[in-house]
Amino acid sequence: CLTALEPRLSTTTNYLIATPQQSLEAAAQVAIAHGYTPLILSDAIEGEARDVALVHGAIARQSKRYQQPVAPPCVILSGGETTVTVQQKFVGKGGRNSEFLLALAHYLDGEPGITAIACDTDGIDGSENNAGALITPELWQRGQNPQKYLSTHDSYSFFESIGALVITGPTLTNVNDFRAIVVD
Repeated sequence: CLTALEPRLSTTTNYLIATPQQSLEAAAQVAIAHGYTPLILSDAIEGEARDVALVHGAIARQSKRYQQPVAPPCVILSGGETTVTVQQKFVGKGGRNSEFLLALAHYLDGEPGITAIACDTDGIDGSENNAGALITPELWQRGQNPQKYLSTHDSYSFFESIGALVITGPTLTNVNDFRAIVVD
């Protein structure tokens, strides 16, 4: 086990290139430049991916229907790292970001004007080859049932079947997960 005092590490240099908050602030600036009002929820959201998705979905729906807490066009941004608790009997594939999006898609049930992306900034969501996935209102027109895949924690297969995986390859960086929900 190496320690910080190990002579072999005396010439090692580490660079902090960004923090989770900086990534959200940069995304907010891009949103503003494209005419969207950003709402940064937090850079440290934790909890079960499905539960976090329900809260995010409720905020997006509130924004769409009642212009609260921010009026469309807007972008709801968050970071942090959620978790997925898998029971032994389920053998599906996928990580916390694709599970978040699958639960969000199920909650939104084709709500028009809401699009979302969730990705792990290191390019690997769980143990699969994708960084995350993307959902659009048109998702429902592709004939897949999110609940079936949610019940077996098989979010990867769901998004693979509809061509909505985000694949970047390993980025060799990590500023936690990144979530953006666009409400038009």
